[in-house]
Amino acid sequence: MILAILQARMTSQRLPGKVLRTILGRPMLELQIERILRCKKIDQLLVATSINQADNPIEALCRKLEIPYFRGDLANVLDRFYQAARQYNPEHIVRLTGDCPLTDPMLIDELVDFYMTRGCDYASNCQEPTLPDGLDAEIFSFEMLALTWKEAKLPSHLEHVTQFINSQPQRFAIACYKYHQDLSHYRWVVDEPEDLEFVRRIYEKLYPLKPEFGTEDIIALLKRDTKLVEINQRFKRNEGMKQSFEENRLFLSR
Repeated sequence: MILAILQARMTSQRLPGKVLRTILGRPMLELQIERILRCKKIDQLLVATSINQADNPIEALCRKLEIPYFRGDLANVLDRFYQAARQYNPEHIVRLTGDCPLTDPMLIDELVDFYMTRGCDYASNCQEPTLPDGLDAEIFSFEMLALTWKEAKLPSHLEHVTQFINSQPQRFAIACYKYHQDLSHYRWVVDEPEDLEFVRRIYEKLYPLKPEFGTEDIIALLKRDTKLVEINQRFKRNEGMKQSFEENRLFLSR
């Protein structure tokens, strides 16, 4: 069984409540779920949110959409993720985050096939990125997740579920999926108000004519309307990781 776990919370610092901000009158998270459900390689989708009262609306949306959900620790995302997965005891897990409303199901399926053929411990399309920031996906076994849950101690390992694995390439077999062209300079994630504006524009132009639009459709649009890219191009990739590494430094200096 392959279980996809979609992490989502309302308390993001840079854009609070972003996962339920509306696009075309619908919650961003709902549109991302719609896209993930088109994956052919995933057997079950589960939303993992927190027990924080602020995340009650996420539970309400999952109930409305009849999507399974789990509520766990807000700060210790690794524990939340592990406890969510443990209910299903899956063989493999695809990790996704709720700030990626342009998630491409075809690329998720390609990552699953890549991981299976490589026979590795972990595979992703974002550690050596060739895809836009915002199409991130990772896959690993439940056995690997259980090991991580038992051994991880650093703040960044608890906040970012797979950092424990990625920090030990000498120990684990790690593989990186590469797209056929380098699109890593594009920013499609939603962390800032400008990101949300960018994604709204994409949906407004593409969704009414083709709800299942994919990566190549977006690229074609951006080539026709180059000003769209300028909306959020000033932001850097993975800015949130810098704070986590500073927390690691403080943790180790105690």
